[in-house]
This record gives sequence, C-alpha cells and structure tokens, in this order.
Amino acid sequence: MVEGTLPVVLEDGGVVLRRAERDDLPSIIELLAADQLAARRESAQDLTPYEAAFTTIEADPAHLLIVAAADHTVVGTFQLSFIPGLARRGALRAQIEAVRVAGPWRGRGLGAAMMRWAIEESRRRDCALVQLTSDKSRLDAHRFYERLGFAASHDGFKLTL
Repeated sequence: MVEGTLPVVLEDGGVVLRRAERDDLPSIIELLAADQLAARRESAQDLTPYEAAFTTIEADPAHLLIVAAADHTVVGTFQLSFIPGLARRGALRAQIEAVRVAGPWRGRGLGAAMMRWAIEESRRRDCALVQLTSDKSRLDAHRFYERLGFAASHDGFKLTL
C-alpha cells in the first residue's frame, strides 16, 4: 500500500506520486482521453463507469491507481496491479497499465520517475517480474521502456469483448 506520498525530483520542479482519490477521476480520464489511441474509447462526459471501476480498484489491495500531482494538479497517472500465479514457482508479478503523462510534462523525467517508483514498489512486494503492454504503433514508448530496462520478450494478444 502507498504510505503517504513520494516526492519525485525533476530537473525543473517537484511532483508528488500518491494514490488517486475519487476527485482525481476527471483529470485521470482527461489524460486517458488525450491519448490518440484511446480518444475514441474514453470520455469524461459520463464518469459513472469510471466511478464504479475506481471503487473496485480502491477496495482491492492488489491494485494501485497512482497519480503524479504538481501543485495539486494531476499531470500523470498509471495503474499498478499485483497478480499471483503458479508459473515461475508461484511468483507474484506486477502489471503496469494506462501510463499517461500530460503533454507539457513529457520529456522532463516524470514518466521515468513514475516507472522507477512502480518497479521499486514491485520489488518491495517481492514480485518476480514487472510486465506491461504497449501498442505496436507506439515506437517512442517502446524506446522509453527499453531505456528503463524492459525487454520486448513476448508478443501480446488481446480479444475485445
């Protein structure tokens, strides 16, 4: 569980990582919808489905919805989930989802700081690995994750229901 906040030092200002609060939902959804691939499936006009999902995430200690806040403004977000499994000798794995950084904050080290925090939290919880998926068209994101030590070791498959 995230205890308090974690200050993140960037070259030109401070940001705090913390658990998302219900009041952060409109800002989080705006970040999700600002993404070109998600723009057609996300909308802040009706928060009802997001509120239900938030309630589920908030109630389950295996899931953390994190925001990066600068002067009380949400400028980044991601979800970190912990998945138990039998593979790898019963290993726990961490899954990172929905990583977003607001346009003006890109290229300033915030995304890397968020991922370093997620990796350290995963280590703290004794995860054997951290995994994420990234759309094949996101070449800049792939280079970003590779710089952080992630390897494109698998092909992922999804089935929309």
